[in-house]
Amino acid sequence: MPTAPLPFRRAVVTGACGGLGQALAQALLDGGAQVALVGLNRSVLEALAARAPERAHIYTPDVADSAAMQALAADWMARVGGLPDLVLANAGVAGGFETAEAGDLGVMRRMLEINLLGPATTFQPFVKALRSQPGARCALVGVASIAGWRGMPGNGAYCASKGGLIRYLEALRAECRGSGLSVHTVSPGYLRTPLTAGNRFAMPGLMDADVAARKLLQGVVRGREHIVLPRHIGWLSRLLAALPARWHDHLLRAQPRKPRPGEAGSTPIPGLDAAAQRPAPQDPSAR
Repeated sequence: MPTAPLPFRRAVVTGACGGLGQALAQALLDGGAQVALVGLNRSVLEALAARAPERAHIYTPDVADSAAMQALAADWMARVGGLPDLVLANAGVAGGFETAEAGDLGVMRRMLEINLLGPATTFQPFVKALRSQPGARCALVGVASIAGWRGMPGNGAYCASKGGLIRYLEALRAECRGSGLSVHTVSPGYLRTPLTAGNRFAMPGLMDADVAARKLLQGVVRGREHIVLPRHIGWLSRLLAALPARWHDHLLRAQPRKPRPGEAGSTPIPGLDAAAQRPAPQDPSAR
C-alpha cells in the first residue's frame, strides 16, 4: 500500500550525515520539502542535496554552538522565505564511558554538549521566530533513545545525555502545550547505523534506518508525542525494568560493553580531543 505524502514543506534536519538523519533528509527531499541539511561531513551533505538542489541547503555548524545555530536559522528562513513546519534535532554521538578513567570525563562533556545541549540550540531560534507569528504551526522532534530510560553499565555518558534529553523535551512540551508548536520525543532502540556498527553485544529488534525514518515521520504526522522504534523493543525494555534492580543490573553487567573512544569499533566524536580517540597502546605482556 503506498504511503500518504508527507505534509511538511519546510524542514530542518540536524545530524543529516548519519544513518537516521540521512534517511529522514532523503524522505523529506523526496516528498518535496525545502530542507536545511545540517551536519559536519560536507561531501555527504552535497550528495544528499543533489537529490533536489533547488530545495536543499547545506550547513556545517557545531550544533552545540548557539551563535552558529542562530545564524543558521536566520539564513535558512531568509532563503526559503518562511518558517519551518518541522525541526528534527537528530544530531547525536555515542561511545562507551568509564568513570574511573579521567580522560573519559571529556567524552561525557562532549556527549552532553551534542546530545543534550544540541537539541536546545537547534530549537531555540526557531521557537523564538515561531512564537512571533500568530497561527504558526511546527513539530519539534527530539531524537532521544531507549538508552535514556535506564542507565546501562559502561554507557553512562550516553544514557545520561539521552535521559536528560527526554526530560528536557517533557518540559518543552508543557511550555508549548496549547500553541501551534508540538513536541515529539523519539526513542529508538537499535538502528543499523554507523553508531551501532561497532557494538559487541546483542541488538534485538535491529531496524534499518530508512524504515525507522518512515515510521518516525508517520508518527509525527499522526500527532504521537512519544515514538518508540520499534515498538516491541520499548515493551521489552519496560518488562526488563520491572525486574528488581539487582537482577536487572546483573543481566546488563553480563553483556559486552560499548567500545570507548579509541577502542576497536568505536565511532569518532566530533570536537573531542584527538588524543582521547587514539587507540590505547597495547601492553606486550598482555595475553
